[in-house]
Amino acid sequence: MTSETIKAFFKKDHFAAHCGVELLEAAPGRARSRMVIGEHHKNGLGGIQGGAIFTLADLTFAAAVNAHGTIAVAINVSINFMKSVSSGILTAEAREVSVNPKLGTYIVEVRDDQGSLIAVFQGLAYRKKDPLPTE
Repeated sequence: MTSETIKAFFKKDHFAAHCGVELLEAAPGRARSRMVIGEHHKNGLGGIQGGAIFTLADLTFAAAVNAHGTIAVAINVSINFMKSVSSGILTAEAREVSVNPKLGTYIVEVRDDQGSLIAVFQGLAYRKKDPLPTE
């Protein structure tokens, strides 16, 4: 499945779009996204709200998993926040760690525009047999 096909499919993720997440590239087992930090992403302390960072990582995970061309859904995810950030651009990169016909494990690293590690997200996906609807 091409990167352009996956990018078009994930434009239907209205929540990620609302948060300003932009899918840059996707291929089976990997993906890269970014989010320009705005005031609407900030929590009460002035840092980026954890849910915004999670949304960036989650969309990136979903793109990497579904780029295999069949529907895959998260069955377990976790995120660890390493460093606070309050401005700039966050980039998330997903990579496949393990995959079999039913399950896939992925790691997503979220970094700021200086390359500092902001968060690490781990996702376990259940892989269905149904093809990803691309129309």
